[in-house]
Formats: sequence, structure tokens, C-alpha cells
Amino acid sequence: MSKSPLHLILPLLGKTKQAYLAAGVEDFQTRMGRFARLTVRILREKRYSAKVPDATIRREEGRLLLDQVTPGSLVVALAPAGRELASEELAELLTRWEEQGKKEVCFLIGGAVGLAPEVLARADLLLSLSRMTFTHEMARLILLEQLYRAFAIRARTGYHK
Repeated sequence: MSKSPLHLILPLLGKTKQAYLAAGVEDFQTRMGRFARLTVRILREKRYSAKVPDATIRREEGRLLLDQVTPGSLVVALAPAGRELASEELAELLTRWEEQGKKEVCFLIGGAVGLAPEVLARADLLLSLSRMTFTHEMARLILLEQLYRAFAIRARTGYHK
């Protein structure tokens, strides 16, 4: 199975604390190696405190995330107001980006208080995983599974049935 020329970057704010979610994230990270180059970076998350306004935390975490974006990277920010895609549409989008010569796609997931306006403004695509709300740790697993599914659709492996 040939690998995609896309390099997927997934900076994460802190480690995945829930063991069952961490196991799932690790599983899909391993599986993705079959299809694409995936780099997961664990960033030092900000400490939440009632004394620190959410906007301040969002801004600080936003800077951490944006520091992971290299010039020329396509940026996908996960946001409730983003575009909802079927798995097949995500597969088509990945193919289109490759055909357009994109080399790197950086997926940004906010922390518990969401993404800073600066991150949303920088994004080339706002993507919503669902109209439902998920924890940022669950969003990691769901995103990785959907990326794996999209590559499996492209490779016609039968995973997507």
C-alpha cells in the first residue's frame, strides 16, 4: 500500500488522560502509518483556574497551536460552526489537496475552552465532527478514526462498510 504524500500534523494540548481514549488514539496513530505520515505533538496545556478567564486560556493555547503551523501548511480547525463532511467527502478532500500539491495539513483541536479567534481566522477549513459536543480528548480519537477511515476508503480496504 503506497503512502499518501500528505504529512498530517496533529498538535494536542496535553496528553490524553482517559486510558480508553489514549489506547484508541494510539491504535489509530499506528494504523495511520500504513497510509500517511502522521506526526502527533503533545503540547504543554495551560492550567485551568477560576481566576484565569477562559479568553486568556484560549489565547495562550491558540498561540501554542499556531506555533505548530509551518508556512505553507493547510490548516483545519475543528469547530462547532465548521463544515460537516461525510467520510467519503473527507476522503475526496484529502485526494483534492494532494492533487493541488499540498504537502502538510495541520489539524487543530482546541482545549476545554475551545479555540481562539486567531486560530479560527488562520484556518483554511473549519471542520465540525458533529453537531453534538465532544470532549477535546474524544475529538482526538474521532478525528484520527475518521482520517484512517478516509484513507481506507481511498485504498478500498473494506474498512468502511
